[in-house]
Amino acid sequence: MEQIVIAFLCLAILLYFLLGGADFGAGIIELFTSTKNRSRTRQTMYHAIGPVWEANHMWLIIAIVILFVAFPLIYTTMSVHLHIPLAILLIGIIARGTAFVFRHYDAVKDEMQWLYNRIFRYSSFLAALFLGIIAGSVISGKIDINATNFADAYIYGWLNWFSISVGLFTTALCGFLAAVYLIGECKTVEDKKRFIKKAEYMNLAAVVFGAMVFVSAQLENVPLINWVLYNKVGLVAVILASLSLVLLWYLLLKGSTKILRVLAGFQVSMILLAISYAHFPNFIRLKDGNSISLYDTIGPYKTVQSLGWALVLGSILILPFLGYLFYKFQQKEE
Repeated sequence: MEQIVIAFLCLAILLYFLLGGADFGAGIIELFTSTKNRSRTRQTMYHAIGPVWEANHMWLIIAIVILFVAFPLIYTTMSVHLHIPLAILLIGIIARGTAFVFRHYDAVKDEMQWLYNRIFRYSSFLAALFLGIIAGSVISGKIDINATNFADAYIYGWLNWFSISVGLFTTALCGFLAAVYLIGECKTVEDKKRFIKKAEYMNLAAVVFGAMVFVSAQLENVPLINWVLYNKVGLVAVILASLSLVLLWYLLLKGSTKILRVLAGFQVSMILLAISYAHFPNFIRLKDGNSISLYDTIGPYKTVQSLGWALVLGSILILPFLGYLFYKFQQKEE
């Protein structure tokens, strides 16, 4: 049953990156859109994420519940030593969600709309940035559980060049995912060209920040190159991610948009696989050279068994309806 729980944890993290990350990316795209085109961008975004934006955060909740119930040591270590970036991430999620509701569903469009728009855009950027910073921190080897002062215990574990580089890389990936997803929602050729251009810019930013991740990893002794290039699974994943990106842009140039979302999601999935496979089942790398492993810190058998059955039965009940929700709202204007 522990394998099932770990599988659900990995799946929840992946889906939150692909779906919740694209939600953040929609705000990032709007942030980097000219004033004259923001209204049109906003309308396209509403059609794409408006009906399901709350459902995407279900995956984050599932991941947190799994860590809390089945891996209490990992949950405790992260919530204590990374409580500052976690708090900022949650503030960003709450702020963007609140602003999204007020500006989209508010019956009275008053002078506060400018504030809601700004909160949505900047909190989307902030949430994506700190999601990546947290992800980078858990593998950076900077978390010091033996620290004797505040800065070492709660600041330097996440405020370092590697974690910040991963945060910027994550932000670019979220923007790229959103731009590619939104291409299929466009009603005019002009809008489609604008989102293709946004996807190009975000793709370029991802390349630049991805290079920063590797440089900072070398400077801060994070064995990222070994994980990615000197591991067969990691190397294959990188090759597949590169090929999917080439195919994605080939289809865009040909004017085809049918499987762009699948290719973009596949590319990001391969990037995550390349980074995480080599050090699995280790979840957190510590400053003292040790790691906190999923297998070594798993909770009591009865607890894990109950959680596993709850996840299996819950997915049987929920996932079909979630898929139907996506399908119906994508069909509503056809």
